[in-house]
Amino acid sequence: MPLALLALAIGAFGIGTTEFVIMGLLPEVAGDFNVSIPTAGLLVTGYALGVVAGAPLMTVLGQRISRKRMLMLLMGLFIAGNLLSALAPSFGVMLAGRVVASLAHGAFFGIGSVVAAELVAPEKKAGAIAMMFTGLTVANVVGVPLGTFVGQVVGWRITFVIVAALGVLGLAGIAKLVPDLPKPEGVRLRDEVGAFRNVQVLLAMAMTVLGFGGVFAAITYITPMMTEVAGYADSSVTWLLVLFGLGMVGGNLIGGKFADRALMPMLYVSLSALAVVLALFTLTAHNKVAAAVSVALIGAFGFATVPPLQKRVLDQAAAAPTLASAANIGAFNLGNALAAWLGGFVISAGFGYTAPNWVGAALAGSALGLAFLSAALERRSTSPGKVVTGAVPLAEAPTPVHH
Repeated sequence: MPLALLALAIGAFGIGTTEFVIMGLLPEVAGDFNVSIPTAGLLVTGYALGVVAGAPLMTVLGQRISRKRMLMLLMGLFIAGNLLSALAPSFGVMLAGRVVASLAHGAFFGIGSVVAAELVAPEKKAGAIAMMFTGLTVANVVGVPLGTFVGQVVGWRITFVIVAALGVLGLAGIAKLVPDLPKPEGVRLRDEVGAFRNVQVLLAMAMTVLGFGGVFAAITYITPMMTEVAGYADSSVTWLLVLFGLGMVGGNLIGGKFADRALMPMLYVSLSALAVVLALFTLTAHNKVAAAVSVALIGAFGFATVPPLQKRVLDQAAAAPTLASAANIGAFNLGNALAAWLGGFVISAGFGYTAPNWVGAALAGSALGLAFLSAALERRSTSPGKVVTGAVPLAEAPTPVHH
């Protein structure tokens, strides 16, 4: 494994911690600023929308500088946003800090995915992308539970100071270990934008929005669901988040491994399993053991979709992948924002704390439908001169036969 992948994973660890730790701290932040839990949920939605906007914006702004330098600048922005959150005198300023930090998120993972894929042989690209995302998933096993624990015991502001320090570590690692890879010659912004005319790129992004939205519908409100419905103590939420994180780590690595072999079948299996587990979570949330198992499985099946979806976008936007790659990270977070809002909506409407699970199951099921549609369209596009990508890396795609 190139050491540069480790540096990218450290940056991903810091970003993953700040993105997810807020869910375990919603009651503390809400109490401190005297706002309701659904209002505090805007810190999740606001962050996610910042990623959606920041992913293409930051990638376009960084067109003229090297990918390495852009990754360093993004980590600087991440550090600033988390310090602003830590020192926020009001809920509005806290929300602003979340948005500033989120602007770095999408472009970091988008550009990082392209860099990770370039560091390895063509048949190992999805595995390399998964290795970088391991930082994000391990954050849920180590960073988020520790951050939640520190936030509950010492104060949530200290958590965000620690996250900013992680950003400093990531910045140093990128500066030292990531090579300054040359940008491909002749790729202009127009080419990057042109990738969005490819229906397969758009379908992959829609699958990302819906599939990952399914995960977040349930997980955003995990604290009230586990304490009010399953009967866990507040202190147990930390360990439930560890289980979610362990599921994510396993799912991400398995998704990366099998996406290099059979990309679309990997998506069919993970999305269908995710929809089933989310639907059942409405029932299993009432039992402590079954609820804990469900949380781990949601993490596993949810994150098994990440490397295949990210690689599918890179494959389909092969000539100019940077903007499409970043936009797909934005799509993950558009799913997060949509699901956090829908989950809050069904709770506020009086359907109870388990209602977001039905929302999640519907979203994941819709993503599965799009995966079948994408594959069907791909089978139909057999006209000469079209290279069909997805199950095989681009470098190994068969040459079309001209009659």
